[in-house]
Amino acid sequence: MAIHSGSCHCGAVRFEVEAKIDHVRACDCSICRRRGALTFRVPETALRLLTPRENMTVYRWGSETAEDYFCKTCGILPFRKPSAPTAAERAASVEPFKGWAINVRCLDDVDLESLPRVKIAGSKLVL
Repeated sequence: MAIHSGSCHCGAVRFEVEAKIDHVRACDCSICRRRGALTFRVPETALRLLTPRENMTVYRWGSETAEDYFCKTCGILPFRKPSAPTAAERAASVEPFKGWAINVRCLDDVDLESLPRVKIAGSKLVL
């Protein structure tokens, strides 16, 4: 495990995350496709916020179970709480994820080109 430093563009949101990043997730849903975030999931305890939560705003959409955290100043999304499983996922025994999805593009020391991309078909999820 390594500790990675991260921030939004303007630096108003700073954080550290403890993780061994071995891939990134690229989702094709309408919002992820537009924002271009590449994420990596970590447990709740792996994220340490270094700036006040008041520097961020939260956006909820679709099922309103996900929480997307954005910098109030520059609008960058450094991390998010993933959505709860859909009805179809629950029927298939998918367990809810209780951690964070870190936008790896916001980390200072990660070589994105060296990481495999896992494609997530978020556009196929039915709420």
